[in-house]
Amino acid sequence: MEETRMTAARLIGLLVIYYVGIGLLIYFALMIWPQLRESLPVGGVEQLISQPSKGPLEAQDTIKAENVGNMGESLFWLAVALVGAILCSIPVSRVYMAVRSGAEYDQSLVNTIIILPMVVTGIVIIVQNSLALAFALAGIAGAVRFKNSLKSSGDALFILCSVAIGLSAGIGAVELAATISIAFNFVFAFLWLTEYGERKGMKRYLADYDGVDEAAPPEPDKKKKE
Repeated sequence: MEETRMTAARLIGLLVIYYVGIGLLIYFALMIWPQLRESLPVGGVEQLISQPSKGPLEAQDTIKAENVGNMGESLFWLAVALVGAILCSIPVSRVYMAVRSGAEYDQSLVNTIIILPMVVTGIVIIVQNSLALAFALAGIAGAVRFKNSLKSSGDALFILCSVAIGLSAGIGAVELAATISIAFNFVFAFLWLTEYGERKGMKRYLADYDGVDEAAPPEPDKKKKE
């Protein structure tokens, strides 16, 4: 039992090290180059909360980068937003890899968790303040058929988290993307550690620590051919 607890505790420890390391890296970077503070895609949450309510067809000023005035600064803003989305989505993919195992594990979903936030970030920047572009994008998306079905409703949570991270980065609120990533990962790790809601004989979603799923059907005996 002690070994099983150590597995979940190791995941939580790795998450803490990752987030603290990224936070320290950003802190020291801003200490060395303080002028970068004014060109970072942050502060979008404050703008969303403080801006007055508008009609559904009126543009919302969700992206404001007052100190971005040329091509180089624009590319820097976009690069930081994309990198921030990636850094926030990587630990989400690691949590999925930890809690899923066996036939239920989907490698394509792992890749989607990392790539989807970048795509959503770009889409949000493209369609912001443009109702025509939003409708055009909806039409293009409707013409494309997505046939990949999720193996569990729980997997949809990881997709929704990736979309939320991408939306946050796209509106210039990387701090919100980081908060969503941290809260999502630690809650999932806690549920895995405590085995919350588990009952014997039930269909499991979170992987067993020891790799043994008591609820799984027995595998057919393999006959050895002489």
